Order: sequence, then structure tokens, then C-alpha cells
Amino acid sequence: MSQLSDQTVETIIGDAAAGDRLDKALAAALPDMSRARIQQLLAAGQVARMDGPVARTIDNASAKVKPGERYVLTIPPAVEAAPKGEDIPLTVVFEDAHLIVIDKPAGLVVHPAVGHAGGTLVNALIAHCGDSLSGIGGVKRPGIVHRLDKDTSGLMVAAKTDAAHNGLAAQFHEHSIERAYKAICWGAPRPREGTIDTQIGRSTSNRQKRAVLKSGGKHAVTHYAVEAVFGDRLAPVASMIECRLETGRTHQIRVHMAHIGHTVIGDPMYGAGRRAKGLKPDAQAFLKTFNRQALHAGVLGFEHPVTGTLLNFESELPSDIEALERVLSA
Repeated sequence: MSQLSDQTVETIIGDAAAGDRLDKALAAALPDMSRARIQQLLAAGQVARMDGPVARTIDNASAKVKPGERYVLTIPPAVEAAPKGEDIPLTVVFEDAHLIVIDKPAGLVVHPAVGHAGGTLVNALIAHCGDSLSGIGGVKRPGIVHRLDKDTSGLMVAAKTDAAHNGLAAQFHEHSIERAYKAICWGAPRPREGTIDTQIGRSTSNRQKRAVLKSGGKHAVTHYAVEAVFGDRLAPVASMIECRLETGRTHQIRVHMAHIGHTVIGDPMYGAGRRAKGLKPDAQAFLKTFNRQALHAGVLGFEHPVTGTLLNFESELPSDIEALERVLSA
């Protein structure tokens, strides 16, 4: 049910928070609200310190708190999201009052951006979830804590409440989320199992691309294991590789596989122009129609941010990657 009027929340500062900033202390006392949301309420004059029966508005987020202080927060109803809901079919794997897990098809952009103002996963989630979106940061929108590239398929989780958003974001930050992808790549790396540990940042030659950097960038770790090879075992044409993410950088798997010389088949950005010798005619013909990177997020596991239940989901390979696997195996 949607919230139709202002809601008030009261909390008393405990001994452990003595001397903390007000925004930090309130965020710790009110786990259903993010620190950023509390800062918004402070700036809007929606936080008051009670001096007996007198409410004194406080807008200084860095003010130091004292034990026993009583604060009342006035929370206005969540406003409608700027992106509009659109009736876009979704494959829902799991959903409750706090979060939703979907199996994203290739071709679906996650978030509205320049060139994709509508027709995105966010538009679809706003329509699907409706009033069950209690508001992320005061706005009725899903909390996107990770993304898949437009042409990468597979499992994603989105938050429906601030509490879920905070909890999921913390798990991603701590790298405790289990994420495994299937990728069909050109050739096969040696050794067949290994770890790629680099820095990834924007390419100096193309700002739309990411690249492995000698310095700067962000730490990126991918664990890989070859599951099958296609063609000559000594000189494979391609291979099916499981990639497990320890970190989650933009284009991480695509950049890392290109870095070790085994680009993801169909990758238009990091494997453009790559052709493998020894492909049979049927495989050559199929690849001319295969118009996305052969990358699928097949495993997603995490602790439910509200209930603490361990959740694990698996998604089968989509039909186009299965077909690619068959023609390479023939």
C-alpha cells in the first residue's frame, strides 16, 4: 500500500553513538534509512531534536550528538519516479516485499540514459512493482545495486526498499555476493584455471571502453575455469569458460578475457574483427547472425538483506548461446 501522508519516526541516541555526527548516528539507529536519505531530510528541515515538549529543527548533518537526545524525523511520502513505468515482460525468479530477482534477456538496457530514455529494466520494474516500491531515497524507484551490460543476459537483483538497498550495496562492497558467468570465448586460456588480477579504468584511447591499466583505475579480480573446449584440444577454436567475479567493475569479464587474449565471442567492443581459424562452415554462417557477446550471468547468491536468509539462484543458458555451443561442438 502506498504512503499517502507524512510519517514520523522517533529515536533516542544511545551511549555508543556519543560524539558521532548526527547523520551517522541517525543512520545507525534507523537501519531502514540510508545515510544519504537522512541527509536529505536534514537539508529539508524534516529532523527535529526534542528539548522536552519543544521541537527544534536541526539541519546540520555534522552536528555532534549526545546520549539521551531524542530526535523526530518527518518522512514525506515517496514521490513518483522520473522514469515512467512501462509494461515490459519480465522473467521474475524471486520476489518479496524487499527485493526482486529477475532473469534479464539480452538486448534490455538496465537504466535510462542518453539514447535509452525508455524501454529499460528500470521502467519495467517501476510498472511491475507498483506500490510495493516503498521508495529508495524518497523516490518510488527500484534500487539498482549492480548492472548487466545491455547484451549480457542473466540474473540481477534490485531492491524495493531503502533497507534492502543498503544491505545489498554493503554486500557488493564487501565482495560477498556470489556471481558466476558463462562465457564462450575464442581459443582457450592456459592454464585452464586461473585468476586475473589487474587494475581496470577508462581506456586512454577510447573513453567508452575500459582497459587494464598499469596504474590508476580500480582493482579487479576474475577467477576463471575452462569447462569445455571446441575443436582441436591442442589448439581449440573456442571454449566455454566459467568466470566468477570477486569484484564488479564495468565490463570486467569482457576486459579481462580480452586482456589474456581470449575475447568473448560476439563482443562488438573488445573483440571486434576477431576471427578464429578452423571454423566449420555451419559455425561461420551462425556467427554472422549472432549479434551479441556470448556472456550470461548464470549464478547469483547473497544473504537476504532483511531476513538474513541465504539465497542462491541459477539461470540456464539462453537459447542463442546454447545454439552457439552446439554449432561449435559439431
